[in-house]
Amino acid sequence: MARRPSAQTIAVLAALLDSPTTWAYGYDLSMRLGIPSGTLYPILMRLHDRGRLETRWSDSATKGRPPRHMYRLTEGGRAWAAEAVSVRQSPRIVPRPVGEMG
Repeated sequence: MARRPSAQTIAVLAALLDSPTTWAYGYDLSMRLGIPSGTLYPILMRLHDRGRLETRWSDSATKGRPPRHMYRLTEGGRAWAAEAVSVRQSPRIVPRPVGEMG
């Protein structure tokens, strides 16, 4: 059984789903979501390793700056992310013991 994504992973997925075909910079995600880089980049690497994200390098618009790593959801990653986010946001149903009335 696969583990459910963490709250931080869900936040990253939701942010990427806002513009699912647009490339996003890790630094921008970190600033927008308030997730430290030491938490964000391992999430991004795991998602990439599992085929949920595609990555590429982009030259910096500022001369002398290093290229930046960019991320976006793969086609399969978009469907998976939408499901993961919706499951996480749906209310939990807690079953009551048999015979208990509410």
